[in-house]
Amino acid sequence: EPTNNLAERLIRPGVLWRKRSFGTQSQAGSLFTERIMTVVTTLKQQRRHVLDYLVDACEAANWGKPAPSLLPVCTVLAE
Repeated sequence: EPTNNLAERLIRPGVLWRKRSFGTQSQAGSLFTERIMTVVTTLKQQRRHVLDYLVDACEAANWGKPAPSLLPVCTVLAE
């Protein structure tokens, strides 16, 4: 029988954070929280460094460039 156990475990840190911090106080805060939790969860699943990504994203924003991709890097071996 299929379950959503994996999905529930993935969102658990966000639920615990929300309970400890009493949630957000604005729409902008909610949007930031949604996005940062998505980024952190995605990077952890890919075994990538969260801080490295955030530094790169902030540098890109400062230079008016697009944020680095959250898609996993695929390498194709040349034959």
